[in-house]
Amino acid sequence: MISTYEPASKKIRHYSANACLLPICSLYGAAVTTVEGVGSTKTRIHPVQERLAKCHGSQCGFCTPGMVMSIYTLLRNHPEPTAEQMIAALAGKYCHFLLCSGDPHGLVLGLPFFFLMELMMRENSWPLLVFFPLKVSTRLFSTDEFQPLDPTQELIFPPELMRMAESQQKRALFFHGEQMTWISPVNLDELLDLKAAYPKAPLVVGNTSVGMYTIRMAPVVIVPVCMGGCTHYIHNLLVTGLTLGAVCSLSLVTDVLTNAISELPEEKTKVFCAVLKQLRTLGSEQIRNVASLGGNIISRKSTSDLNPILAASGCMLNLASRDTFMSALLSDFAQGEYVSAFRQAPRRENALPITNAGMRVLFEEGTDIIKDLSIFYGGAVSTTVCAKQTCWTLIGRHWNEQMLDEACRLLLGEIALPGSDSGEKVDYKKTLMVSFFYRFFLEVLQSLKTTDPCCYHGIPMEYRSGLQDFKTKMPQSIQLYQAKPSQSPQDPVGRPIMHQSGIKHATGEAVYIDDLPSVDGELSLAVVTSSRAHAKIVSIDTSEALNRPGVFDIITAHDVPATNEFYYSDDPEIIFARNKVICVGQIVCAVVADSDVHAKQAAAKVKIEYEVLEPVILTIEEAIKHNSFFEPKRKLEQGNVDQAFETVDSIIEGELCIGGQEHFYMETQSVLAVPKGEDKEMDLYVSTQHPAIIQEMVAASLGVPANRIMCHVKRVGGAFGGKLLKAGLLASVAAVAANKTGRAVRLILSRGDDMLITGGRHPFIGKYKVGFMNDGRIRAVDAKYYINGGCTPDESVLVAEVSLLKMDNAYKIPNLRCCAYACKTNLPSNTAFRGFGFPQSALVTETWITGVADKTGLSPEKIREINMYKEIEQTHFKQKLDPQNLIRCWNECMEKSAYYSRKTTIEEFNKQNYWKKKGIAVVPMKYPFGLGTRYLTQAAALVHIYTDGSVLLTHGGIEMGQGIHTKMIQVASRELNIPMSYIHFCETSTTTIPNACASAGSAGTDVNGMAVKDACQTLLKRLQPIISKNPKGTWNDWIKEAFEQSVSLSATGYFRGYNEKMDWEKGEGQPFTYFLYGAACSEVEINCLTGDHKNLRTDIVMDIGCSINPAVDIGQIEGAFVQGIGLYTMEELKYSPEGVLYTKGPDQYKIPAVCDIPEQFNVSLLSSSPNPYAIYASKGLGEAGFFLGCSVFFALRDAVTSVRSERGLTKTFVLNSPLTAEQLRASCADAFTEMVIGRWGKGQSISG
Repeated sequence: MISTYEPASKKIRHYSANACLLPICSLYGAAVTTVEGVGSTKTRIHPVQERLAKCHGSQCGFCTPGMVMSIYTLLRNHPEPTAEQMIAALAGKYCHFLLCSGDPHGLVLGLPFFFLMELMMRENSWPLLVFFPLKVSTRLFSTDEFQPLDPTQELIFPPELMRMAESQQKRALFFHGEQMTWISPVNLDELLDLKAAYPKAPLVVGNTSVGMYTIRMAPVVIVPVCMGGCTHYIHNLLVTGLTLGAVCSLSLVTDVLTNAISELPEEKTKVFCAVLKQLRTLGSEQIRNVASLGGNIISRKSTSDLNPILAASGCMLNLASRDTFMSALLSDFAQGEYVSAFRQAPRRENALPITNAGMRVLFEEGTDIIKDLSIFYGGAVSTTVCAKQTCWTLIGRHWNEQMLDEACRLLLGEIALPGSDSGEKVDYKKTLMVSFFYRFFLEVLQSLKTTDPCCYHGIPMEYRSGLQDFKTKMPQSIQLYQAKPSQSPQDPVGRPIMHQSGIKHATGEAVYIDDLPSVDGELSLAVVTSSRAHAKIVSIDTSEALNRPGVFDIITAHDVPATNEFYYSDDPEIIFARNKVICVGQIVCAVVADSDVHAKQAAAKVKIEYEVLEPVILTIEEAIKHNSFFEPKRKLEQGNVDQAFETVDSIIEGELCIGGQEHFYMETQSVLAVPKGEDKEMDLYVSTQHPAIIQEMVAASLGVPANRIMCHVKRVGGAFGGKLLKAGLLASVAAVAANKTGRAVRLILSRGDDMLITGGRHPFIGKYKVGFMNDGRIRAVDAKYYINGGCTPDESVLVAEVSLLKMDNAYKIPNLRCCAYACKTNLPSNTAFRGFGFPQSALVTETWITGVADKTGLSPEKIREINMYKEIEQTHFKQKLDPQNLIRCWNECMEKSAYYSRKTTIEEFNKQNYWKKKGIAVVPMKYPFGLGTRYLTQAAALVHIYTDGSVLLTHGGIEMGQGIHTKMIQVASRELNIPMSYIHFCETSTTTIPNACASAGSAGTDVNGMAVKDACQTLLKRLQPIISKNPKGTWNDWIKEAFEQSVSLSATGYFRGYNEKMDWEKGEGQPFTYFLYGAACSEVEINCLTGDHKNLRTDIVMDIGCSINPAVDIGQIEGAFVQGIGLYTMEELKYSPEGVLYTKGPDQYKIPAVCDIPEQFNVSLLSSSPNPYAIYASKGLGEAGFFLGCSVFFALRDAVTSVRSERGLTKTFVLNSPLTAEQLRASCADAFTEMVIGRWGKGQSISG
């Protein structure tokens, strides 16, 4: 939180900002409050921190401090905030903070701050958190222990800064660094002189567009934030309008416009309202707090949401000199003048626009004859463009349908959109252009009717919903779980226990790799990656890089002492490219320097000469063409498929494409390698799911025994499967550098490099042929699955295998043949990702389920019910299955969601609304648990009891946000019958638990829990004679006595793993130990004009056995579901024809944000469903909920089906994943899409 004092108004302003974008030089005279300053475990925690932690709003914790500071700042400015202010504080926030397996019921779904809940309930609003357990009335947290929020106890603004602000004479500020100079002028003349002296110096205010890297590269930076005159605004509305200085922050502009709107007549604030509408979704609140009006106008160019509306409204831009400084004049409006602004982005909040527009029309007095017209578009070409010719042509026309048709055709003819290599679809932009104008046409028609109802008829009722944009509302949620009233009060198992690191997450005291203190002599490492997808390395010139300041050395494949290529299959995993590169982003070499900045600067100077090799294979289609696959290919078959196809009533065939997905863990790949100085020992601190593979790969690369390499993991800031083999390769890079230099080496990938190098979920193509009877019974399926494995095998063959084993989802298919192929391409190798192939193959299955529904005329839910497993039977790989809980989940979901009554209501809504449609879908799920091989589920634990009675616990599992350490402490607490407070977990390390399996496949709690239980039972057995002799003694008495009797107080625990196996030659086996079941019902609403959609409601029922920690487990389900929404509806990876990743960061790649959470989000845990195979009858559930996100996909499909049915479009249509706004808009064919792409249905005029 940044706090500044304004001497003129005598006011203190608090605002939140992104530290990564805020240059420290810009904070002269400001007070900075970090999360540590708000509260800590060493002093006292703040009520915000306490509530966030105790209400389960923290999981991996990496970005929890940012959430704390957003809310803390809100409460400093507004001690009793409105719902709108709370939403704004979190609007645009990424939801992967809850996907670690995050907990939206704690933070997103209502904000976990009881003082805010009390406020809203006082205002007769809905309760933010409601928990109805099935047996007793309890909650996931207790509010009795919460501290009250007391504004008088907050930190005060430093008086010395007040005195400094009031007394000092203003003078230019100069900061001189190693390679740059920072200058802050205090008046306009000074600024103009500086700009003339340094014409190439960037003019920086908020730094939200230029970015830190560009600033570091500039020798001189001019920052006019100290110029009071630049931020001045003048209320002179009755004469000229409103003048705003260029340095005004966007938040200040928002406040000024809001005040003006409240003070002035409506007709004088139309422009203000339109600008304000754009500002609400422009970036996040933290961005708007520092970004400037002038910066947005100048630097954002075509992506500015403000430029089109400012230009269309006739606003004046005053330049002091050639593009050096400006102010903007927002004029008021005349009678008969109308203005609107529009935008469509990949996500409603905190996303750059695909296309935006500003439009204004002025009519001849008392008529609907156009006197003046302005139409401006952004996002279309490299800058904001004006449709001048169209506007001139339409002057004198009446505002009617003939004008509308002519205008749309003129616009498409005038605004030429060039083809794009960046993956942008030109057709969608064109459709948006005419759709925006149509929306403006409707708005003006409705306004004309309001002005003069006698002369103008307005628009039909069914069109009016098309005038409203979707708004983010405060979500509601209900979580249902089964409590155990007979349970001992001391027994924590089954209770909603707070995450053990929750308080430290909220105070910023939780340590991640880059928080570790610098080691003496430590070096930073930056990687140099390939810019070619398939090429021979001709030469590497490092001379310029080596001469850069601070550079210590450059590391290549020649510096690897032993293994550079790891052959886990026929094709190797490679540390450094040696003679050729096989993808863009492959690591060629690395630079080590005395700082991260110096390392990256030098890395940019390494010159690599390539000779391109053929072929370059990027897509699945190209791999099939070149027969480029990883071996082995896999196949499963049951029944007689060919014969069944001859006897069915109908057959459908189709193909579904599913895009890849970036892990987007909050903590990027991170390593600190520290040589110990003797015996070739090395400590490695790594953000990984698999310390043992780190140890193995680093030891092999250095040519030393594994016992010399100690890998330590305290916690991981999110992983989702992305920190397995890739983390081993990156750890080897750092270890090789540390070995060569003899110094500690730190490697922290930037977000862009992480996305470029590491790969993600496999892109997927499913081809299917399905035979069925007229009554909906599916008799035969023939399916082929192709996954894009990338350039090395990684886990691709395993993913292909799992996609086959789990493809049936919840359905019994008597005759089935399915094959899977892992394609070898020249993309970075894709890897494990939550769900591991099931989210793709099961989506294909659900797609042909809906295809059968379309063909038979039955509803999709009817087809699902007809073909669902119903009795104890065998899967297609001959494993026994009891679907009782599947049927229970389905029935409960149908009942709790009130599916049929809501479906009727939705049908009525769709009849009454032409441009908005709702859809609903319910999807079942059978999720098999298991890793297919026994040795992959073995686990070990180590428990020490000290003479003071305290217990130190460690095990092989990794804390990634899923609460595994919390659950393990719960297990130990139950087994030893002591309070959880007696037990501490330090870290996961190869020095305490050797050969631990990866924390993957939702198995962490299952297997490590059994090992912890075993260790505790061993200890308790040793203590039993002592306890029997002194049954009334205390724990400490028993431990003291045991020590004095020389009883060992340390024990290992071990679990051999589940007896899982699969015979691929026979196509049968028992690869899974048990099954999880679930069902989800989702309702959505789409905007047919833009393709935008809103998630209205989701109801989930999940069978997870007997939950060890309902708070954590419900968070697992909710977080996985939201991440599934990302895969199926919005996350889109784009590559150039040369294999270069375009979507290399949050600007281009959009994951779900708060606005994507369903407005009503209900989760119920199935009661009375114990699992005999796992610890305390629980089930491993981290991945299962992910697939249920496809209920949103099929709800969207349902809405599109309604649109197409209404418009007479009977042809079968295919919706691929992700089902983005672009795809939705194209599927909602109408006269506007016909103008662009020539497809349309039956007899409908352009306006309906």
